[in-house]
Amino acid sequence: MRRHLSLLIGSLVLGLAVLIAPSASWAYPFWAQQNYDSPREATGKIVCANCHLAQKLTQAEVPQAVLPDSVFKASVKVPYQNDLKEIGADGSEVPLQVGAVVMLPDGFTLAPQDRWTDEIKEETEGVFFSQYSDEQPNILLVGPIPGDQHQEIVFPVLSPDPNKDSNIHFGKYQIHVGGNRGRGQVYPTGEKSNNTIFTAPASGTISSIEDGENGASVITIDTNDGETATETVPVGPVLLVKTGDSIEAGTPLTDDPNVGGFGQVDAEVVLQNPVRIYGLLAFFAAVAIAQIMLVLKKKQFEKVQAAEGF
Repeated sequence: MRRHLSLLIGSLVLGLAVLIAPSASWAYPFWAQQNYDSPREATGKIVCANCHLAQKLTQAEVPQAVLPDSVFKASVKVPYQNDLKEIGADGSEVPLQVGAVVMLPDGFTLAPQDRWTDEIKEETEGVFFSQYSDEQPNILLVGPIPGDQHQEIVFPVLSPDPNKDSNIHFGKYQIHVGGNRGRGQVYPTGEKSNNTIFTAPASGTISSIEDGENGASVITIDTNDGETATETVPVGPVLLVKTGDSIEAGTPLTDDPNVGGFGQVDAEVVLQNPVRIYGLLAFFAAVAIAQIMLVLKKKQFEKVQAAEGF
């Protein structure tokens, strides 16, 4: 009897844990990054695109090559018109915020501040960098931060030294970059935010539009099959319909207030072996000296010919 009671209690506890515990939201990696093993899916898509649905231009600038154990800048540009305003969670107009994720190759990390130059310190003023996780210090996050001041985000990066780590090798590496401006269209729970367009869930006639909680509008639709469907539109989007309108499923009920978006881009950087550079410089010097010697030898030969009367 006690055994059966223990099993019953254990099952109830397990069931409650499954229902109550948070699940993977597949959105907002800056806020819920613990739900992802990596911010880049197997398809190559960075997961920010799961909730920031609009596509926008993102640019990345990195050096063509870097030396081991050196600090360089990875720049992420998230351009947009400076006068743009978006809908905040309370429905008011607010300035856009920006953010960026930089997936560096293994071994590359955020440079320690004592190695930042004065130029880097000036360019990163007001920017806070965080690692994606303790196990992945090569993935760096920034944001959200005011977009009007940070449409270009500079990441100070420290390159690894293969002479100190046998797992690192000289060669070409890929860097994956994502840049976002503005709020997302999906919440971590999978629900729409107020920064997106709302559409009719069914065909029919709008029977009523009532006020809901926190400024929301509850739209009731008498469907063509005699049922009733409702759609709650949060404060922010502008309604495009009125009571008595006949609509089809998928018809926009509101405008689309979103002015932001997300974009991603790949870049390449070469971890250069200094010995190869020294060898290349020595080769160039040898070629230059050989050319000079040939010219001098030609001049000498011409003088000898002139002296012999040829």
